[in-house]
Amino acid sequence: MVLRKTEIEAALFAENEAISAGRLKEDNPLDLTDDFSIFCEACRRGDLKVCQEKITAGVNINARDTFDYTPLILASLCGHYEVVRLLLESGVLCERDTFQGERALYNALTDRIRNLLLSYDYSKSTNPLQPLAAHVASLLLRTVPKTSDLALTTGSETFRLHKFVLAARSPYFAKKLTLAPETNTWRLPNTVPSESIHAAIQFLYLSDISRGFGGEDHEHDILAGVGKLSRTLEIDRLFEYITATDKRWMRQQRDEEVNRGRDELAAWFTDNILKYKINVETSKAADVKWDRNNGIFADVLLRADEDSTEDEEEKQGILEEATERLSLAPSSYIPIGPMANKSRSPSKARKSSKSVVFPAHKAMLLRSEFFNTMFCSAFKEAQSSEYLQVIPIDCSPEVLEIVLTFLYTEKTDFPLDIAIEVLFAADLLFIEKLKVKAAQIISTLGNGTTSSMDAQAQAGVEGEQFEEVLDIYDVIRAGWATRVQRLEEFGARYIAYRLENYIDQEEFLELVKESAGRVEARQETDTIELIDDIRYHLSERFRLRFEDAGIEEMMEEAEMDAAIKDSLEPEQVIRTLDGEDVEDEFAQDYHNYRMLSEKIDVLLEQLNLDA
Repeated sequence: MVLRKTEIEAALFAENEAISAGRLKEDNPLDLTDDFSIFCEACRRGDLKVCQEKITAGVNINARDTFDYTPLILASLCGHYEVVRLLLESGVLCERDTFQGERALYNALTDRIRNLLLSYDYSKSTNPLQPLAAHVASLLLRTVPKTSDLALTTGSETFRLHKFVLAARSPYFAKKLTLAPETNTWRLPNTVPSESIHAAIQFLYLSDISRGFGGEDHEHDILAGVGKLSRTLEIDRLFEYITATDKRWMRQQRDEEVNRGRDELAAWFTDNILKYKINVETSKAADVKWDRNNGIFADVLLRADEDSTEDEEEKQGILEEATERLSLAPSSYIPIGPMANKSRSPSKARKSSKSVVFPAHKAMLLRSEFFNTMFCSAFKEAQSSEYLQVIPIDCSPEVLEIVLTFLYTEKTDFPLDIAIEVLFAADLLFIEKLKVKAAQIISTLGNGTTSSMDAQAQAGVEGEQFEEVLDIYDVIRAGWATRVQRLEEFGARYIAYRLENYIDQEEFLELVKESAGRVEARQETDTIELIDDIRYHLSERFRLRFEDAGIEEMMEEAEMDAAIKDSLEPEQVIRTLDGEDVEDEFAQDYHNYRMLSEKIDVLLEQLNLDA
C-alpha cells in the first residue's frame, strides 16, 4: 500500500514537472478572465442562453476557476440538467479516474444528471473532432464509391490517396500539386521502407499510428525513413509524433494533431471551396461546365438557389406537405430524385433567379448518408462524365455553405435566425450531428424558462427578440416534421412560461388541433402531447417560486425584516395577469396558475377535445 502511494506521488510529481516544463498541457488550466467568470456564473444559474453564447465565442469549457470548479462541476452540482447536456455535447473533458471527473459525477445534484453523465460514457473522453478524423482516416480503406485521385507508388506497393487531403496537410504536396494539378501518379524512391510510408500516410489522414515496428534493426531503418519523409513533406512534427512513448503525451499529441488537421482542412476549404464558388443565374446553373482536371481537385458541384419568401398560406402548405411525407416514409428512407427537390423549410419556398454553385469533393460529402447513398447508386450523379455533375440541394446558399463547412471542418457556428433552415437541411441530408446542433441553438438561445411575467424588464425583451427571429409555432412544427423531441419539449416549455401571451391566439388553437391530429386513430379521451407538456411546464413555472421561498429562510434576520417591510409598503401593488389585486406573490401565482389552467380547459372544450 505504501509502495502504491509512493508510485502515485512520483507519477503526480513527474506530471507536474512535465506541465511546468511545457511538455504537457494541463487538462483544467486556471482561467481568471472575465469571459470565463461569466460563463461559470451562467453554469451556476443554469442560464443556457449565456452558456451557448460563451461556448460559441470560444471560451475554454475545460478550465477551472479560483475555487477549483470547472463549468461541468458547477452545472452538475447546481442541478442544471440542460447545461450539463450542453457541455457534454460541446465536448467537455471529464475523465472518471481524475479528481475533477469524480467530482462531477459524485456531486451531481440529481440522479437524472448522474445518469446523463454515465450515458455519455464520460469516462472515455473523446475529442469532439474525432468523427471528422475517423472519416478522413476511413478514406484510406474505402473503395466504393471511388474517391481517390492520386496513386502513390513505391516498389511493388500502391497507395490510393486524395489530392485535396495531401495539399491541405503537406506544404510539399501543396506546392507540387499546384504546379501540376492533373497529376494522377506519384512515385517515391525505393530506399524508403513501405512501413515508413504507411506511417506518414496515416499521419496525414489523421489515423491512429501503430508504433511497433518489429526488430531493432528494422525499426531503425523505418524510423530513418520516417525522418526522411518528415523533411521531404515539410512536416517537422511527424518524426516526434511517431516516436512518442508516454501515454498521456501521446494522447495530447493526438488531440493536438487532430485539431491542427481540422484547422488545415478549414483553411484549405476557405481558400479553395468558398473562394471558387460561382454566382450564376438559376436558368444557367445546370449548364455550368467545370473540367475534371481542376486546380482544387473538385469532383462534384452542389447548387443552391437563393430564397424568395412566399405568402403565409404557401408556407403552411409546404410545411404540412413535408410533415405528411416524413410521417409516411419509413425510417430508412433516403429521398433522392424528384421527392428530394421539394422544400423542407417551414418558412421558405424557392422562386429565384439567382443560384450559387459550390465545388466539392465526394470524399467529404460521404459524411452525409444522403450523398453516400447517391454516389453508391446507379443515379446519374454517381456516373462519370466529361464535366462535373451539378447536384441541386433544396436549401439557400447560406445554409449550404454551413452544411459544407460542417462536413469539411466539423464547425457548426451559425445564427439563430437560420437555425430552422439548417435543421431541415441537416434532416434532408441525414447529418445527425448538425441536426442536433441546430436544435441545440434554438433551444438554448431561445431561453425557454424565462417568464415574461416574472421579469418583464429582462425576460420580456429577450422573449420578444426571440419571437422576432423565430416563430415558436414554426419551431414546434419543425420539431414534429424532423422528429426532434428536444424542440417539441422546448416549444412546450417556451409557451408554458409565456402562456398568457399565446392562450387566446387563433394560431395556438390551430397548433393544439394539429397536435391532437398527430395521434393515429385518436379516441376522445386520448392525451394531447402538446397540452400535456404545457401543463407540466406550467406547474413547474409556478412551483419554482414556492421552492425558492426556502432560500429566504436562510437570510439573516435583518434582511428578512427589510423584505417584509418592503412587501407591506402601500405603493407596492401586486396584480394578477387579469388585473386583480392580491396580497402577495404566492396568492398571485395561485390565481395565475388556476386562471391559465382554466383557459386550457376552455380551449379544449371549444375544440371538442378531452385531454
